Amino acid sequence: MTAYDMEFSLQTVGPSAAFFDLDRTLISGSSTFTFGIAAYRAGLIPPGQFTRDAGRAIAFRFTGASDDTTAQVRDRVLRAVKGVRHEDLVALNALIVPKLMDKVRPEAQRLIDQHRHAGRATYIVSASPVELVHPLAAALGMTAGIGTVSEIVDGTYTGNLAGPFCYADGKVEAMQDLARWEGLDLGQCYAYSDSVSDLPMLRAVGHPVAVNPDSKLERIARRQGWPIVIFSRRTKEVVRRTSQAVGATALAGGSFAAGMKYAVRYRGSSAS
Repeated sequence: MTAYDMEFSLQTVGPSAAFFDLDRTLISGSSTFTFGIAAYRAGLIPPGQFTRDAGRAIAFRFTGASDDTTAQVRDRVLRAVKGVRHEDLVALNALIVPKLMDKVRPEAQRLIDQHRHAGRATYIVSASPVELVHPLAAALGMTAGIGTVSEIVDGTYTGNLAGPFCYADGKVEAMQDLARWEGLDLGQCYAYSDSVSDLPMLRAVGHPVAVNPDSKLERIARRQGWPIVIFSRRTKEVVRRTSQAVGATALAGGSFAAGMKYAVRYRGSSAS
């Protein structure tokens, strides 16, 4: 089954949204690897850290979910940005967003479009920094990106959280906060993921869908009777030739300051 011939309805009653995991769901492989290369070349992370994270990203591409605990994943994400200036991280989007757009699966883009045409808000939900997730969501024509919000002091990341860590149960917390802000009914919402680590996110909505699931998630999805869809390994190899890719680069450089309601809310509340 593919996103082009899905056997489940995308119709709901009442305010709803569709939430998408990023790695191995919307895109093929790991966004961490793309971020790591760009950050390493920009001198934002040391060679040793890049080598370790690259090894994990390569393993993830071929095996899917790892056995990392939430604390280990959180520490790795926060360590990656600690000491980095906010403006330097945002500047990486000009390189990262077009490369991630290359990795978007065509079926995933069509599924996003179907939800949008049904009048439904669409969100990426990822453990990656919100500063990277939000511009990618905008480039894909989605409502917004929900990511990890890190504390910033004097324009530099401290390595501490300023909101929920957007992984496992933290994704649910972020979705529940968004639902309260936007008046969404999670029972009418959809969620898409490939990994058993996103089981809390899938269980939090009324319409969970397993996408290219790892073995553990596939067993659970079959037992629960959840739809399972298989996206091809094909990606948008010529995306830079499209107007969408031009928009992605522009968004990375210019539109960031105008959005990010999610991050602003958390940073504003934590400062008060």
